[in-house]
Amino acid sequence: MSPSTTGGTSAAADTGSALDSAVRTYLGHLAVERGLAANTLSSYRRDLHRYLAILTGRGRADIDQVTEDDVRAFLTGLREGDAEHPPLAAGSAARAVVAVRGLHRFALREGLARDDPARDVRPPTPPRRLPKAISIEEVERLLAAATVEEGAAAAARGLRDRALLELLYGSGARISEAVGLDVDDLDLDEGFARVSGKGGKTRVVPIGDYARRAVEAYLVRARPELNGAGRGGPALFLNARGGRLSRQGAWMVLRAAAERARLSAVSPHTLRHSFATHLLDGGADVRVVQELLGHASVTTTQVYTLVTVQLLREVYATSHPRARG
Repeated sequence: MSPSTTGGTSAAADTGSALDSAVRTYLGHLAVERGLAANTLSSYRRDLHRYLAILTGRGRADIDQVTEDDVRAFLTGLREGDAEHPPLAAGSAARAVVAVRGLHRFALREGLARDDPARDVRPPTPPRRLPKAISIEEVERLLAAATVEEGAAAAARGLRDRALLELLYGSGARISEAVGLDVDDLDLDEGFARVSGKGGKTRVVPIGDYARRAVEAYLVRARPELNGAGRGGPALFLNARGGRLSRQGAWMVLRAAAERARLSAVSPHTLRHSFATHLLDGGADVRVVQELLGHASVTTTQVYTLVTVQLLREVYATSHPRARG
């Protein structure tokens, strides 16, 4: 039987087998007890449904029938691809293997299985990719590109766009966190925002004077215009129809400003990466930056220190008279 996936589920996932039951129990554990974010849970579900399809094709119906060879065959299939799936990069394959290892570890701990066949199967190591930050001058160009245009509607959108981009750079928030903000999440007098991050964890971050002034201008002069239909409710950032601005809508705002500023190396995380890099370049402690970004581990944040070391090397190589022979 070949793996078959449609709309994020597979035929194997509907067999009602003991193996399928173990997967459903594990996903329920991740949703209820671990509180995984919806997007993360969706990725786990998709990866495990593909795993179920592979195991069903190899004649496995119970989790105790799964062998280490089955797990390794799944990893090989991820990297090589098949008629229905393109080959996965190391990072994506690693995520799927982590989901599988978590399933078997959970099954062993809960008494659903007698062994853990995935114990010795290591996820592939993705190549280290340094975060791509832009310079302070480029950030200023990007922010200036969110201009106030002629006409009431266009002017309101311009104020919103400037407030959004200033807030992203001033707080280091993810785009999804920024569009999830409600008006009551802001304390503009003190210059703080209460952000809901991954896994539903909340953190309080400073937003800086530039962002505070931009958000104040948006709230006073633009949000009432955009909220004409009253659909926005408590949402801070509204779209042209008065509803909450979506993550895709915010990404379009960023991309449009980048095009006007003639910047090509821009992604949804560009201002977040730049926020972290510029803080470290300015002498901030890495653990403070960790808290501001909402990273669970300082190891995640330390990748930004590699960016600053790279900058030091470049400055040294171009500035010191004896850097090059």
